[in-house]
Amino acid sequence: MAFQPIVDVRERKVFAYEALIRGLQGEGAETILPLVTTENRYVFDQACRVNAVELAARLSVPCFVSINFLPNAVYQAATCIRATLEAARRHGFPTEQLIFEITEHEELVDKEHLKGIIREYRRQGFKTAIDDFGAGYSGLNLLAEFQPDIIKLDMALVRAIDHDPVRQAIVRGILGVCQALAIEVIAEGVETLAEFTLLREFGIRLFQGFLFARPGFERLPAVDWSALDVG
Repeated sequence: MAFQPIVDVRERKVFAYEALIRGLQGEGAETILPLVTTENRYVFDQACRVNAVELAARLSVPCFVSINFLPNAVYQAATCIRATLEAARRHGFPTEQLIFEITEHEELVDKEHLKGIIREYRRQGFKTAIDDFGAGYSGLNLLAEFQPDIIKLDMALVRAIDHDPVRQAIVRGILGVCQALAIEVIAEGVETLAEFTLLREFGIRLFQGFLFARPGFERLPAVDWSALDVG
């Protein structure tokens, strides 16, 4: 796993670290995810969760840890979360510091099943998030079905937004919906000072991207806060 910080620019602190899948030599997710099949999806999903918790505990992560999960790999939420809970207890990692991100890149087979997963995770005290919002199969339809604690704006919406009135209008609309529903927004994939400055002016406080830190392979990378002083 690699970890990339999600920063709170108002508090000037790390809000969470996202756990990102990597190969044994640090290869990116794009080389690993194509190997996931119907047959190995459940084992892969479970291994990612457990490895993320174990490594977060070893690195003494002091804040939230955000873990992606594949909804179609979860056959029964309470059972599938058991290994994660056991790993957290075994390594002394607080379960209240876990966020589970639903990846929008996987087509959802059963929305009722997904809502059941979210209800169970909330019952267990976890925060939930929709990852890559605006890039996947469901978009606002998914948000209409259930309301997570957090959505993460897809980097395709963020990229060069300072030069794109259409993207600006879309993001403003999403922010209005999220404000009405009391959903926190993370802008991910932020790479330039201009992108960050505009999105902060829109009222976003949580950011993730190369502007602040690249993912660290099995480590917590240092955050570059200089954008706050310039922006």
